[in-house]
Amino acid sequence: MADVDDYFASLDAPARAAFERVRALAEELAPDAEQGLSYGLAALRHKGKPLLGFKAAKDHLAVFPFSPAAVDVVRERLTGYSLSKGTIRFTTDMPLPDDVVRDLIRQRLGEIG
Repeated sequence: MADVDDYFASLDAPARAAFERVRALAEELAPDAEQGLSYGLAALRHKGKPLLGFKAAKDHLAVFPFSPAAVDVVRERLTGYSLSKGTIRFTTDMPLPDDVVRDLIRQRLGEIG
């Protein structure tokens, strides 16, 4: 997997569309983000640092902001989603709200500087 495009191309259409929407929102706020790998995940990188990782599992999709603080910023608005310290899990039937994705990315961009 060379980059995000390659990874997304390997997914089924609903998963790909869900991740494309998240990526589009991230790129609105970080238009200079680059595709790459971070910690083995297809990821967007900003200023050489991981911004947001993507991983599809059998029963869910997940984004990784590489920051527990970023997850904490949106945690209260994600009732019904599965969260861990650095992961937000969702499904194509229950996608992440746009404002949550934007706030997650804003928080991470602030941390990167």
